[in-house]
Amino acid sequence: MMKILGIESAALVASVAIIDENVTIAEYTTNFKKTHSETLLPMLDEIVKMTGISLNELSAIAVSGGPGSFTGLRIGAASAKGLGLALDLPLIHVPTLDAMALNIYSSDALIVPIMDARRNQVYTGIYKNKTKLEVKAESMAVSIDELFEILKETGAKEKVERAIFLGDGVPVFREYIDEKLTMKHDFAPSHLNRQRASNIAMLGMEMMKAGKVISADDMKPNYLRKSQAERERDVAKTDASL
Repeated sequence: MMKILGIESAALVASVAIIDENVTIAEYTTNFKKTHSETLLPMLDEIVKMTGISLNELSAIAVSGGPGSFTGLRIGAASAKGLGLALDLPLIHVPTLDAMALNIYSSDALIVPIMDARRNQVYTGIYKNKTKLEVKAESMAVSIDELFEILKETGAKEKVERAIFLGDGVPVFREYIDEKLTMKHDFAPSHLNRQRASNIAMLGMEMMKAGKVISADDMKPNYLRKSQAERERDVAKTDASL
């Protein structure tokens, strides 16, 4: 039976899980201000000790591939690469927002994970998950007002009148959503509103069965937009050419 290790580090949440084809065997999740370089591998070590599972039993490593925090994604990718090379295991690049959408199941609403991308933007996507996850709008970095327009268009197309928001963008934009969004909407409760490594592993299991695996060398996070340092470098180059 296949066992998949899931690693989630795209935002403040640090999470590690091991699943097999039928159950989440173990999951360790924190949502606290410690760097992921301090947490991920000790968390993995703890669940290995608690369960008695050998890392040699794993079939693959699924990692949250972005979008999200540049630092968090790099640490997650580096951890997955190191383990993949040491254990000679394939990696699975799982879109962060797709895995977040799995928190909501058997719902007729549109599922809208929003991650605070700073600069008045969110990383987001739009999904349905009545019985199987369906991507209705792929991962993007947009302003909250742009998201409202895309959400209204998607709702009209899908004939859905309600949305459920989740993610660390909710505390930032909740009042604005309530004030400006005319579409019916709700916010996921605390136990369903953040990233989980078990979701990464579960979606990774499906992707692996579909042959969507990569080598450790090919693992690259999907940042969706340039880092602040890259943007500043581009501005400097433009100014220098004037």
